[in-house]
Amino acid sequence: MSSMLTIALPKGKLGLEALDLLAKAGLPTDGVSDESRKLLIECEKEQVKYIICRPTDIPTYVEYGAADIGIVGKDTIEEAEKNLFELLDLGFGKCTFVLALPRSALNSMGYEGKRVEKILSHFPHLRIATKFPKVASKYLQSLGVQAEIIPLHGNIELAPLVGLSEGIVDIVSTGKTLRENDLVAVDEIFEATARVIANRVSYKLKYHRIQELIGDIRKILAEDKND
Repeated sequence: MSSMLTIALPKGKLGLEALDLLAKAGLPTDGVSDESRKLLIECEKEQVKYIICRPTDIPTYVEYGAADIGIVGKDTIEEAEKNLFELLDLGFGKCTFVLALPRSALNSMGYEGKRVEKILSHFPHLRIATKFPKVASKYLQSLGVQAEIIPLHGNIELAPLVGLSEGIVDIVSTGKTLRENDLVAVDEIFEATARVIANRVSYKLKYHRIQELIGDIRKILAEDKND
């Protein structure tokens, strides 16, 4: 196996935060940008290679060994269900998975103070729209609730407004979009933050190099927390 350490980074804000962290850890990051058309950047001298890709693809690149490690949100990791190691919670990129329903439907049933299972039992045929069908299905099964999962790729908030579903499972940061579409989060499923993940074989064969990087990142996170 090559001594090159290949790191998969997501496009967008999460990737920029990840790059900033890696730079603080002493890795070369000059010229690495999701705005460039160059998606594979190799730093031969430092033996580091970057893959810039969609967040949803990072667990696949890591599982198959195209990348040794990757930085991606816990939401993406949970939905992907890949065979990999989760090494470190980075704490940034925070969002929360929620179950949300239209305010009008909730007001008609007097939902205040009711358990979420009781709220959902009001719907004879429950349909939940989501970008995360595996997460949604696992969550509803944990409640013992039968529901039809409707996978969508965007504008999830629209689904209950046009009668496509009774509710949604989605990630929120501020909740502003829910409020603007008159939806109410009736349950928080779990909190998701950026994580470092590793290919299982790479973790064994490049253990010392990966652990050295993880150790440096831990120190940086601890220092930032104390500032």
